[in-house]
Amino acid sequence: MSEQVVASRRRQQQHAGQPRRIPSQQRGRERFEKILAVAAELIESKGSDGLKMSEIVEKAGLSFGALYQYFPDKSAIIRTLAERFNEEGRRCVEAELEKVADAAALQGALANIVDEYYAFFRREPVMRDLWHATHTDKLLQQIDAEDMEFHARAFLAVLLRLWPDRDHGELLAIARLTMQLLAAAVRYAVSLDAEEGARAIALFKTMQVVDFSQMLG
Repeated sequence: MSEQVVASRRRQQQHAGQPRRIPSQQRGRERFEKILAVAAELIESKGSDGLKMSEIVEKAGLSFGALYQYFPDKSAIIRTLAERFNEEGRRCVEAELEKVADAAALQGALANIVDEYYAFFRREPVMRDLWHATHTDKLLQQIDAEDMEFHARAFLAVLLRLWPDRDHGELLAIARLTMQLLAAAVRYAVSLDAEEGARAIALFKTMQVVDFSQMLG
């Protein structure tokens, strides 16, 4: 029985979308990172739909057994890449929100988040592809929903700190909608060419005229 068939049967026992294991030894980590780097190159050139495990094996110079030792299927690779990009985005959001000391600073923090997210997706074509693919990919939809909820909860923490007497449910609804609108604006902007996208982001920030102090004060 071929190595590819054996590996295929073994990986069926794994949960789709999850890495088999994250290596702790240096050699294993290097191989793990090489797989992700090759996958990112292939996604950049062919899109996530065109990603094939056989091409990763060929381009990375690995056997199927070595590849499936870490990733049971391509969904696990895509999920790992998406979550890495999301972690970078989360650090950006947390850093901006930590600076907010009063209501007056909220708009500036949100504007910075929009700018940084837009720049992030412009320089990461792989993440742009994964983000666009969320329309049809259930796994990516789940990852995106989890990420959006993280951002909403981070923004909620700021709102609760500034307006502790307001209803928690009301503030959560505001936080979720605010982050959804920011994400939608960036998603639209990165679908355009760079110059038009930059104008769209500038226009969105101009249109964001909500005074949280007046609305919640």
